[in-house]
Amino acid sequence: MLIFKKIKKDDNVKVIAGKDAGKNGKILSVDREKGRVLVDGLNMVKKTMKKTNENQAGGIKDIEAYLNISKVMLVCPKCKKETRVGFVIVNEEKKRICRKCKAEID
Repeated sequence: MLIFKKIKKDDNVKVIAGKDAGKNGKILSVDREKGRVLVDGLNMVKKTMKKTNENQAGGIKDIEAYLNISKVMLVCPKCKKETRVGFVIVNEEKKRICRKCKAEID
């Protein structure tokens, strides 16, 4: 359960497994109950769209699909490397830190 709190919305992550392995992206949303994340521009799937008043054309669209949270790794904003996330308590407040360079992430 602790892994779900290590990655948050708007974090930059790198995909470490799957068809998009090695690519970077920004987290759009996190589903903590299912342990999945939605990454901008990655894990694209084709979805058929029905004609509606808003979507007159219909047809097949490319959309992002959710990835398992274990397939992404946080990219440190300071050292620009993918890293595991550590925690430290500063002034009775829990902060995320990079395990490689010890920089604060939040």
